[in-house]
Amino acid sequence: MVSAAIYIRVSTEEQAEEGYSLDAQQERLVAYCEAQGWDVAGIYADRGHTGRKISTREAYKRMMAEKDSWDTILVMKMDRIHRNSKNFIEMMDNLEKWGKKFTSMQEELDTSSAIGRFVVDMIQRIAQLESEQIGERTYAGMEQKATTGGLLGFYPPYGYKVEDNDLKIIEEEAAWVRYIFSSYLGGMTMCEIADAMNSNNFLTRQKKEWTKWSISRLLHNPAYAGYRRWDKVEVKSQHPAIIDLQTFIRVQELIASNVRDPRRRKVWSPPAGQ
Repeated sequence: MVSAAIYIRVSTEEQAEEGYSLDAQQERLVAYCEAQGWDVAGIYADRGHTGRKISTREAYKRMMAEKDSWDTILVMKMDRIHRNSKNFIEMMDNLEKWGKKFTSMQEELDTSSAIGRFVVDMIQRIAQLESEQIGERTYAGMEQKATTGGLLGFYPPYGYKVEDNDLKIIEEEAAWVRYIFSSYLGGMTMCEIADAMNSNNFLTRQKKEWTKWSISRLLHNPAYAGYRRWDKVEVKSQHPAIIDLQTFIRVQELIASNVRDPRRRKVWSPPAGQ
């Protein structure tokens, strides 16, 4: 009797879609095994994981490690197991080496023949194209949200917290942000500011000591002047500024003037029209 390893997967965005839920996939695949007279060797489920990566899919990795317990992998649809053709081809090479098979219920594919393997490869490349197009559309949507000032998921900078889907000032931290900016304008170096912060036992958000680089990142962050930055998008935001715009610009000019190589001197300025 053929022993099948049932693999089911649903990504975060697919969990609410009819037919893609883990329960729906499992019910249909178990019924398929019964119709084929196959034994179910195990059910391996990855919830909330993309099909483009393997590293985070613990059930998939466990299934491969337990290859001696099954004869074939059974999925409802090819894109449930991989959306990356390179990963799919690598899996198929391993299955052939181990003497195992792969079965997709919806595509009704037979990987034991050359034609079957060719068709599998073509379908997989189409699935990868679809996955990449989804990624492009997702990026475009996030870029649009950033352009209109929307708050995208990120770790709030020192001095802020996220509340009601916006940045709110943490006054105790904000006082030290103002100290850092005023000290730099007053002639202190970034290293000296970091030493002063550490000597007063004021650590970073991660409970680590301040360094020249963490001070530099803070001084360069336009969020403190009331702007939001995502990837290459930078817009004026409605969140409260900790540093006034002119002070922030003066700091950027001072930082640039301290860069020895003129070609590397970049002075921040507000986005055009803002």
